[in-house]
Amino acid sequence: MSERQLLVGPFNRVEGDLEIRLEVADGRVSAAYANSPLFRGFEMMLTGRDPRDALTITPRICGICSISQSAAAALALADASGAEMPEQGALAASLLHGVENLADHVTHFALFFMPDMARPAYAGRPWHARAVAEFTAQQGSVARALVEARARLFHIVGLLGGKWPHTLAIQPAGVTRTPDARDKVRIQTTLRAFRRVLEQQMFGAPLEEFVALETVAALDGWDRGAAGLFLEIAADLGLAAMGRGTGRYLSAGAYPMPEGRATRAGVWDAGEVRPFDPSEVVEDLSHAWMLGGAAHPSQGVTEPDEDMRDGAYSWCKAPRLDGRTVEVGALARQVVDGHPLALALATEAGVRARIAGRLLEIARTQIWLEDWAARLDPSARFMGTWEVPKDGAGVGLVEAARGTLGHWLSIGKGTIAGYQIVAPTTWNFSPRDADGVPGPVEAALVGAPVGAEETTPLSVQHIVRSFDPCMVCTVH
Repeated sequence: MSERQLLVGPFNRVEGDLEIRLEVADGRVSAAYANSPLFRGFEMMLTGRDPRDALTITPRICGICSISQSAAAALALADASGAEMPEQGALAASLLHGVENLADHVTHFALFFMPDMARPAYAGRPWHARAVAEFTAQQGSVARALVEARARLFHIVGLLGGKWPHTLAIQPAGVTRTPDARDKVRIQTTLRAFRRVLEQQMFGAPLEEFVALETVAALDGWDRGAAGLFLEIAADLGLAAMGRGTGRYLSAGAYPMPEGRATRAGVWDAGEVRPFDPSEVVEDLSHAWMLGGAAHPSQGVTEPDEDMRDGAYSWCKAPRLDGRTVEVGALARQVVDGHPLALALATEAGVRARIAGRLLEIARTQIWLEDWAARLDPSARFMGTWEVPKDGAGVGLVEAARGTLGHWLSIGKGTIAGYQIVAPTTWNFSPRDADGVPGPVEAALVGAPVGAEETTPLSVQHIVRSFDPCMVCTVH
C-alpha cells in the first residue's frame, strides 16, 4: 500500500483562507482535515456595544454575502425586541437578499467552478475547447456575459439599499427606503434584462423549462446553454459519484415574509423531512483552536486558544444538529423545499448534485424576484417602529447563498452581552467533533482520486468548490 500526505492550499478563487490536509492511500484520499487558518473575531468585537451596532458591523464580515449577514442581524434584533416588518418591508428585504443570493450563485458558477474545466490538464476532452472559450478567466465569453449582467443586476440593490456591499437598508422593523413607481419599473426592467442573459447564456431556454425538470434522466438530457456544458462535463468526469455527502440536509427556510418563508424549513434525512429545531444546534470545540466546552450558540463564547493546542487543527468550530453533521446550501434548500429534481438528486449527493442544485435555484430565484417586484406597492408602509430592549435575547435565521446562517444575540443592560454566529461554511467545513466524526467536506473528500504526480488534485478542487466555501464567514 502506497501512502503519502498532501497539504492543499491556500486555494485560489475562494473567499478567504482555506487549506486541507489529505492522507492518500493507493491513489485515493483516505482522510481529510479542513483548516480555516485565519481567525478574525467579529463576535468578540460586538460584545459591550449598542445592539444596533450589529447592523453595521456584521455585514463587514463578508463582502460577498453582506446582505445575508445584515438580514440575520436584523431578524435577531427583531426577535429580541418584538419588532415586526410591514408586509412591504419584508418584501423589499427579500428582494435585496434574493438579488445578492442570485448574484452569488452566478458568480460561483462562472468564476469559481467552471474555470477549472478550462485547465490544460483536460486538453483533449471533447468539451475542453468550449470550456476554454466560454470560461477561461477574464476571457471566456459566457463568463464575461454573466459577470456584466450581474453588475447590472446589482442596480436593484442601489435603488432599494443605497449601495452594495454593506447596505444598512434592512432594519428590524422594515427597510429604510420606500421605492416609488419609477423605482418599481426600473427594478422590473432590470430583472427582465437579467432573465434574458440567463436564458441565452446559462440555460439556452426559458427558465421555466429547467425548473420543470423532475428526474435525473430529464436532467441528463439537458444539452442547452452553459448548464448543458456542465452536465456534459459532469458525465465525462464522473462528477455524480465524486464528493458524495451524507445526504442529510438542513434549511432554515429562505426569505421570511408575513405569510411565511418562501422555501420550507426543515431537516431532510433518508427521504423524510422533520422540523428544524434550533435548540438542537451545538458547537463542538474539541478540534478547534477555541477555549470552552461544547454549547448551544446562545450560551457559546468566542475565546481563541492562542497556544493552538495539539489535536486541534482549525479556527472553525464544529456545529452539529442533534449530534449529527448536516449539509447546507442550495441543494439542501431545494431538497427540503421538496422540488422533484432536487429530491431525485438528494441521495446522489455529489459534485453534480450540488451544482445542479445551484442551477435550479438560479432559475427559481429569478422567477421569485420577478413576482416580488410585481407585488411592490409604493403607496404602502415599508418601515415600522421598534425600540432597543434593555434586556433580551433573539435569534435571526436566514438562508445565504451558501446555506443556513444563524445569529444568536443576547442583550443585558442595553448592550450586547453575547453574540454568536454559525455561518454556512461553518457547517460544511467544520473539523471533527469529540466523537471523531469528520465535517461534511472532510467526509466528502474521502475516496477522491489523486494522481501520482498531483500536488493539488483536480478532484479535490472540484469537491471543495462544489460546496462554494466562504472562509471569512466561517470564523467571522
